[in-house]
Amino acid sequence: MIRAVVSDFGGVLTTPIAGSFRAFTDHCGIELDDLARAFAAIVERDGAHPLFELECGRMTEEQFVRALEAALRAQLGRDVSFADFSELLWARLGPNEPVIELMATLRREGYRMALLTNNVREWEPRWRAMLPVDEIFEVVVDSAFVGMRKPDPAIYELTVQLLGVPAQQCLFVDDVEGNCDAAREAGMNAVHFRSAEQAIAEVRAALGAEDQLSEPSRSQR
Repeated sequence: MIRAVVSDFGGVLTTPIAGSFRAFTDHCGIELDDLARAFAAIVERDGAHPLFELECGRMTEEQFVRALEAALRAQLGRDVSFADFSELLWARLGPNEPVIELMATLRREGYRMALLTNNVREWEPRWRAMLPVDEIFEVVVDSAFVGMRKPDPAIYELTVQLLGVPAQQCLFVDDVEGNCDAAREAGMNAVHFRSAEQAIAEVRAALGAEDQLSEPSRSQR
């Protein structure tokens, strides 16, 4: 019996993240491949991926931006400014209203609700302003504040522990297939988000057996 639903943030409760990155690289006059090579150069030099370090709170947004600018300068032989990085990225992100409404409905139906997000410490005011986070989710696990990120098994274990619900009774929703695979390995059920319509249907199907429960049984969640 599924008693809890755990949702990703970016790309599930928002419009696709890929479009925001594409808009940003177009604004800067670079290709996504240029960005990928810059990341690879930093990993080779430092032994750690800057995006992962940013999302685990071990690097500030300013340090992340400066590292990328330096790597792109060395790679392209010209300056590339990331001064408007977060503004441009968030300008193209909007709320995914049908999925937000699904999550709100599930909370009203009595499911335990958690938000599990790989995010950036400095961005918390931005993403919290997009939806009534605390009205929907009783547990919020943000990678930048707990020092680990999906698909690290420990972050799923932490989420389950905070919910107080066995992993087998949790349904996880994420737009990254590898994150869903890791959730399954941790014992959770998972829906790989590809579109709002598909994900809503699969979440409802996964919870379908619950529809046969009586109201007294539901209240025992």
